[in-house]
Amino acid sequence: MLYRQRLLDLPHGELQTPVLFPVRNLGKRSSDNTPEYISSIPDLPTAMINVRAIRERDPMWDRLTNGVSLREEMEVPDDTIVYADSGGYDFSEKDPDTTPQETLETQRLLEADIFGTVDIPLSRENRSAENQRRIDRSIDLALEASTHHDGDELLLASVHGYDPETIRNGIRYLERRGEFDGYALGSLVPVRTDYEKVTKLVLAARTATDKHLHVYGLGGLVYQPLLLYLGVDSFDSSAFIRSAGNRNYLLPGFGGEELWNIDDLEYLPCPCPVCGSRTLDDIREDRDALVVHNLWALTTELRRFRYVASAGRDIEDYLDLRFQGNEVTQRAYRIAKQQVRRLT
Repeated sequence: MLYRQRLLDLPHGELQTPVLFPVRNLGKRSSDNTPEYISSIPDLPTAMINVRAIRERDPMWDRLTNGVSLREEMEVPDDTIVYADSGGYDFSEKDPDTTPQETLETQRLLEADIFGTVDIPLSRENRSAENQRRIDRSIDLALEASTHHDGDELLLASVHGYDPETIRNGIRYLERRGEFDGYALGSLVPVRTDYEKVTKLVLAARTATDKHLHVYGLGGLVYQPLLLYLGVDSFDSSAFIRSAGNRNYLLPGFGGEELWNIDDLEYLPCPCPVCGSRTLDDIREDRDALVVHNLWALTTELRRFRYVASAGRDIEDYLDLRFQGNEVTQRAYRIAKQQVRRLT
């Protein structure tokens, strides 16, 4: 079992890991459609933002460059911990239209606590030579960021690869040639249904470094327990927003359920502040309420795992139970367990 807890000392305060960074759509066409959650979920003072999207949104960028702080723009407290991703998925069809230095300057202007390096994600549709070019280019961009970074913020190098050897070699190469506080594993969303592959890639990254390890885009209900078991320190997710858009209700330990499939209940089974006093019909008609509930569901999944670890209970027994209802994830967990036991 590789699960671990650490305390990060960041410019805007201390942060206990492992931790979830909810994705904010700040700057995107849909704007920031995330309802207030930071004051109501005490152990989630975190947010993931897309630097490029913010810079490309002219009215917002004008406000930010004329004295309005990012946290004022988001209407969150000053001690909110912000992870600023470079916006790599915007480069999935083209090369970056920014430089590592320009991205660092934007991340600093936004007063982010954690910086992600500029990267070019992989695609299953690409030829292997093109994906290799993207892997190499992302490494070069990370090293260039390392050269220009000298602040107190954490600098996490973005790493890509579709096989464990590439992941291990990439991290070790960056470790020898740059100065990074940790690594962020990307390009996993396109292969997220291949749980065995993803599990092996994450384990390769974890065993290649003892530094902070972040996984991009896989912080949903199913993946969270696997990532925690494999020793991932942080992860991000937009599942709470996307699921609410489809009227999908997330429930820890179970997954998602479309609300129109539920007719007979007056009250939903979750006791979170959103669901505890509101009827099914209330929540069905209120997208913002469903977004916040879904975020509570992700937080509860994390709290439950922390409780199992803190109480000294057998985490593998818990995960045996957690995954017993899904043959695919159960097999992925079984493989991960075999690999982890060889290491410990």
